[in-house]
Amino acid sequence: MKQPQTGPVPAPAERLLLTVDVAILTLRDDSLQALLVRRAEPPHAGRWALPGGFIRPDDISLEGAARRVLLDKAGIETPYLEQLGSYGDAKRDPRGWSATVAYVALIASDRLEPRHGRNADAASWWPVVGTSVAPTLAFDHARILAAAIGRVRAKVEYTTLPVHLLPAKFTLPDLQRVYEQLLDRKLDKSAFRKRIAEIDFLEPVEGERRAASNRPAQLWRVKPGHRTVFFDRTI
Repeated sequence: MKQPQTGPVPAPAERLLLTVDVAILTLRDDSLQALLVRRAEPPHAGRWALPGGFIRPDDISLEGAARRVLLDKAGIETPYLEQLGSYGDAKRDPRGWSATVAYVALIASDRLEPRHGRNADAASWWPVVGTSVAPTLAFDHARILAAAIGRVRAKVEYTTLPVHLLPAKFTLPDLQRVYEQLLDRKLDKSAFRKRIAEIDFLEPVEGERRAASNRPAQLWRVKPGHRTVFFDRTI
């Protein structure tokens, strides 16, 4: 016969909060900018934050949860989403022990105007200065945003990541300008074009050119299946 339990009854486990947060970046007005939403509800009501939300039982994956949150909170569907890392402790959220899986997303600015959605009363692009933005962000989102900006700038040195910040059709000067903006330095035109030609990830858009001051510029697009290509050396 089972003996009755003696001693104090353990307290119920504290609720664990599981979320996804997304640092979404674009180039607007010749500067890198981050999308923030202003929280409409506690905690941190009235403060700006990265789009984020709780993981739900019907989310088929972490990436699926991140894409759902972006659509719910800002009306955005991004072509590029990369897992950044996980963050968690007992103090990052006043509601209890919290863990989040953070993502970085890139999108061309011509594809959207953000809208605010669930639990937010505004959504806006904010210029990045260094690895931060002007508002004091809710939770630990300043740390997540800084990590996202650092990840993107590091990968620019050896990948074709900047194409995700351009419209579907672009010129080679457009592409070089994006690299220069992210690297914060000028690149030699001939060396840059040689590197882009070596990895062979672009194709010309036949019959389409953009008017320019001297002669029309050829429009290019990414070849199917070549969205992110790695260089054999830094640019």
